[in-house]
Amino acid sequence: MLEATESRPDLALLRSHLCARMDEMFDALLPLPDAPQARLYRAIRHATIGGGKRLRPLLVLLSGNLFRVTEESALRAGLAVEAIHAHSLIHDDLPCMDDDDLRRGRPTVHRAFDEATAILAGDSLLALAFGVLADPRTHPDAAIRSELVVTLSRASGAGGMAGGQMIDMRSTSLELDLAGVTQLQRLKTGALLAWSIDAGAILGRASDVNRRRLADYAACLGLIFQIADDLLDHEGEEAKAGKRIGKDAAAGKQTFVSLLGAEGARQQARRLLAEAVSHLAPFGAEAALLSDVAEFALTRDH
Repeated sequence: MLEATESRPDLALLRSHLCARMDEMFDALLPLPDAPQARLYRAIRHATIGGGKRLRPLLVLLSGNLFRVTEESALRAGLAVEAIHAHSLIHDDLPCMDDDDLRRGRPTVHRAFDEATAILAGDSLLALAFGVLADPRTHPDAAIRSELVVTLSRASGAGGMAGGQMIDMRSTSLELDLAGVTQLQRLKTGALLAWSIDAGAILGRASDVNRRRLADYAACLGLIFQIADDLLDHEGEEAKAGKRIGKDAAAGKQTFVSLLGAEGARQQARRLLAEAVSHLAPFGAEAALLSDVAEFALTRDH
C-alpha cells in the first residue's frame, strides 16, 4: 500500500496507475467466450475498459491505506464499486432515462450495440460486483465480506443511488429547492462515493469514530463532485467532458448552478472543500491524498 510521506505520491500518477490496474482486472474477469453471448461480453468490456476517472476505486484505496488494508483487498472492493458505477451509467444513458449518445468520449453502450444488450450488460455488472465482494480473495473474514455486500446493496438500491435516480427523473415536476437537490445528489452521486470511502474502513476494521469522520468527509466530497458536474454541464466543453453538456438546463432540471448561480455554486463547493479537509484532520498526514482528491473533485475539467 501507499506510505504517507512528505513526498507523497502525485495524485495524477496514482490515478493513472489505478486506471491501468482496473483495466487489467476487468480484462481478466471478462474474457471473450467463443459462444453466442460474446456480444454481451463485448458490451460489458466497452463500458468498463479504457475510460473513466476511477474515482471510486481510488477512494477505496486511499481510505484503506489509513488502516493498512492490503492493496489486493482494496482493489477488489474498488473494482466492485466501479462495476456498480458502470452499470448505473449504462442504464442512465438509455433512451428511457437520460437518452445520451456519448459517454467518456465514445458511443454509449446502447448506441454501440443495442438497447437490449445494454440492459443485460448493466445487469451483468451488478451481479459481477457482488460476486467479487463475496469472493474470499477480497478478504479472508466472511463477516467483513458480508458487511461489504450488505452496505453496497444499500448504497446501490432504492435507498441510495437508484432512489436518487428516481428523484432525478421526476425532478422537473417536483420543483426541488436547494435542500431537495442536495438530498437528490446525496443519493444519486454521493451514495457510491460514500460507500467507497467506508469500504476501506470496513476492510481495515476501523473504529466507529473513524468511520464517522470519513462519512462526514464523504458527504462533503459527494456534493463537491456534483457541484463540479453541474458547473461542467453549465459551462464546460463537450470535447473535454466526453459527454453531452447543457442537458440539465434543456430538461428544466434544478441544479446547484440553477439555484445558486455559477459563482454561488463555486463558493458553496469551496466551503464544502474546507469542511471536508477539516474532517480528515485527525488522521494527519496519512490523509493528505484524500484532501487532494477533494481538491481534484472541485477543479477537474471533465
